[in-house]
Amino acid sequence: MTDLCQPDQVVWCDGSDAEKDALTAEAVEKGILIRLNQEKLPDCYYHRSHPNDVARVEQSTFICTETQGQAGPTNNWTAPKEMYERLYNLARNSMAGRTMYVVPYLMGPPGSPLSKVGVELTDSIYVVLSMRIMTRMGNVAWEHLGESDDFNRGLHCSLDLNPERRFIAHFPQDNTIISVGSNYGGNVLLGKKCLALRIGSYLGRNQGWLAEHMLILGVESPTGQKTFIAAAFPSACGKTNFAMLVPPERFHGWKIWTIGDDIAWMKPGADGRLYAINPEAGYFGVVPGTNFKSNPNAMTCMARDTIYTNVALTPDLDVWWEGKDGPPPNECLDWQGKPWTPASKEKAAHPNSRFAAPMTNNPALAPEVNDPEGVPISAIIFGGRRADTLPLVLQAFNWIHGVYLGATMGSEMTAAAAGTLGQVRRDPLAMLPFCGYNMGDYFSHWLKVGKSLKHPPRIFNVNWFRKDAAGKFLWPGYGENMRVLKWIVDRCHGQAEANESPLGWLPAATSFDLQGMNGFPLANFDLAQAIDRDEWRREAASQDELFGKLAGQLPPELLFQRNLLLSRL
Repeated sequence: MTDLCQPDQVVWCDGSDAEKDALTAEAVEKGILIRLNQEKLPDCYYHRSHPNDVARVEQSTFICTETQGQAGPTNNWTAPKEMYERLYNLARNSMAGRTMYVVPYLMGPPGSPLSKVGVELTDSIYVVLSMRIMTRMGNVAWEHLGESDDFNRGLHCSLDLNPERRFIAHFPQDNTIISVGSNYGGNVLLGKKCLALRIGSYLGRNQGWLAEHMLILGVESPTGQKTFIAAAFPSACGKTNFAMLVPPERFHGWKIWTIGDDIAWMKPGADGRLYAINPEAGYFGVVPGTNFKSNPNAMTCMARDTIYTNVALTPDLDVWWEGKDGPPPNECLDWQGKPWTPASKEKAAHPNSRFAAPMTNNPALAPEVNDPEGVPISAIIFGGRRADTLPLVLQAFNWIHGVYLGATMGSEMTAAAAGTLGQVRRDPLAMLPFCGYNMGDYFSHWLKVGKSLKHPPRIFNVNWFRKDAAGKFLWPGYGENMRVLKWIVDRCHGQAEANESPLGWLPAATSFDLQGMNGFPLANFDLAQAIDRDEWRREAASQDELFGKLAGQLPPELLFQRNLLLSRL
C-alpha cells in the first residue's frame, strides 16, 4: 500500500498517551481540530467535516463478492477484481505530500475468542484520534494477533472529498475494506460499521456467531440479580438513550448498566446460552436532542476526552446543539463556520452531528464490559418508529416467530424524504444497511443459531412512538421505558403474566407496573397496546415488498409465520 499510495512518511501508531498528545497538537496547529474551552470541556476538541461529507453514503457502499447472489438484492455489488482496479487507480499516489498512519486496533476485549484485529492505513489524523477513542488501538492489537495473519486489512484515502469519487468497498472473502473520498466517521472509522457489521456479519455466518446492530445493557434488581439484554433499533429510535437509561424514582434500587450502545457480537456458549460482547471501546453518538433529561449519562460521557463533529461553536469555545439544556446562545458559529443567531432559519448543529467519547467516561459502564467470555443474553428486543399498528410491547411465541418479528420490523420515513412521509421502510433486524451478504441467507443463519441454543433468549418487540388520534405520543418514553424493561425481565424469569394475542404475548394488566406515573392517563396504556386487526392485515400484506425482493432466498419458516399470523387474525 505504501508503494501504491506514495506517502511522504509512514507513522506506526502505538496507542500511547504521548502519541495522542503529539497528534492532537499537530491537528490543532493544522486547523483540523479546534481546542475547546478546557475549563468547561477538559481534553475536548472540535472538528468540522466538509459540507458534502456529513453522513454514511449507502449509495456509495459496496459488497464485493465473487457473485452478485452472495451479496444479495439489498446490497450494492461490484465484482472484486473490477472494484480493486477502480480503487487502486484512485488511491495511486493519493498520499503524496501526506503521512500514512498505520493504525492497529482490536475490536472486543483482549483475550476474547470473539475479538478481531484490524489494521487501518489512513492519511487522516482525525481518523487516528477517533479510532483511538472507538477501539482498543495500538500495541494491544499486535499482542492479541500474535503470529497469526488473520486480521482485517483496511485502507482509507481521503482524496479530495469529491462525492463522485467516494466509495466504501467491502471484500468479505478477503477480509478487506477500502474507503476513499470521505472523512466522515461512519465511512472511515473502519472498525465500526465496516468491520464490526458488514465484514463481521459475513465472518459470523461462516464461523457460527452473530454480528448485530444492537445495544447491550444489564438490568440489576434491588436484590443484585443481573439480566442482560440486546436490542436492535433503526436510526432515530432512541438506541443510545435506551442503552444508558436512568430508572425513574418508582424503581429505586434498580440500576441499568451499559455494555454497548451500538454493536453486539454474540456466540452460543457451552451452556446452551447466547453470549455477547461489545467490540467497541467508545460511543459515536448523534448529539442533537441529547440533554440531561433524555440521556444524562451521555451528557456525562461527552463532558471530557471527546471529539465533537459538526455541532455549533460558541464565542467562548463551548459547544451547542438543538435540544441541549438551557437557552440557545445569542450568537455562535454553525456547523459550517457561519455566523448563527436564534433568528437564523438554518440549524446551528448538523442533524447528524456527533460526539466520540471513550466508554470509560460512562458512569453506568458495566463491570462486565471487558469480560472475554461476554455476558449471557436473556432477551432480545426489536423496535421501530411506528405511529400506529405496533403495540408498546409484545413477546414472540418462540425463536422462529421472534426472527419473523425482527425480519419485518420497520420505521416510518420522516419529512426529510420528500413524498414518502409516513411510508414504512423495512429495516430487517436494523441491519439493512449493514449486512455483508445476502439478507435471505442472513435470516437462515439466525434460524440456524436459534436451533443450536438449548436456552435461547426470549424475543420482544417494542414501539415507543405510537400516537393517539390527535397525533400525540401515547407513551412518555425516556426513563419510563424502565417499566417495559422490567416486564421483559420478569418474563425472562417467569415472574410476570401475559395474555395471548394474534401478535404474541401481551402484558397482563396485573403484571405491568404503572404506579407513580403522574399525569399519565391509564387509558393511554390500553390504546398503546391495542390491536387493530384490519391494520394488521394491511401490515402483513405490505411485507410482500421485502419478501418479494428476497424471493428464492427467503427461509420458508418466515412465510409460514406470516400465514400463521393471518390465520390468527
